[in-house]
Amino acid sequence: MLQYQEKPLMNYHFDVTAEDFATRVIDASHQQPVLVDFWATWCGPCQTLLPVLTQLAESYQGAFLLAKVEIDQQPTLAQQFGVRSVPTVKLFRNGQIVDEFMGALPEGQIRAILDKHIVKASDAAMQQALQRYEQGATEAALAEMEEILDADPDNANNALIYAGLLLQEGHLEKARQWLDALPATLRDDPRATALRARLEFVQLAGTAPDADRLQTILANEPGNSEARYQLAIHRLVQGRDEAALEDLLYLVKHDRNYGDDAARKALLKIFAMLGDEHELVARYRRQLAMALH
Repeated sequence: MLQYQEKPLMNYHFDVTAEDFATRVIDASHQQPVLVDFWATWCGPCQTLLPVLTQLAESYQGAFLLAKVEIDQQPTLAQQFGVRSVPTVKLFRNGQIVDEFMGALPEGQIRAILDKHIVKASDAAMQQALQRYEQGATEAALAEMEEILDADPDNANNALIYAGLLLQEGHLEKARQWLDALPATLRDDPRATALRARLEFVQLAGTAPDADRLQTILANEPGNSEARYQLAIHRLVQGRDEAALEDLLYLVKHDRNYGDDAARKALLKIFAMLGDEHELVARYRRQLAMALH
């Protein structure tokens, strides 16, 4: 974990009321994240979680603040923020809720949530290395990023950025190693899932005939499912997402059994890779559902 510089002794955790919430949470969140714990004295899981949050606030030494809201004493705040069960924890940054969770999560999962929103010295260094990468100093920038990660190996966000660039530059084995080394709390992070899916597709494309050869095969054998599947993977790697989705959907409709349902499985991985907000995902998810039913 990144070691924060020692700061003067101060209160990193405190109770808040409806009267001072705006000042101590909303306004303060423009300086550093503020974690708000909605709890109740009668709640067993709250009693388990609160010491963990308090210890984290002290160990992070002001990198975030912990504000505690006892819902029976502050029902207005509980209602305002839609708290229906306790413990409910909301993270504020720049006046907005940027993350939240319910229940007494393990410390490791809470750290992972916090670390996504806390600016570290290694974040600034990574941004500078990214600028050099974008300016064309590719290998030098990648080497600098690895040094940054060696100095702060717990910065999973930087590790994901680095793994993505390794994949983009064709360093497939090294990208896989970094993805495999992610902490358990981030193995199912959507960004990690997307990178693993892209890595798999790039590796598949590397073992398939080239795209021109596959198009020739399909021109002569339109029903060649293997060629169509491999061409879809090539198109995906080339950034032709819609063409890839069309090929795979065609296979679902016309040869569902190919490769042990390979086309449907690939579609689901592509949906995860592109993300739920991508307009192609909504459209092709509907078409896949129609094809299956």
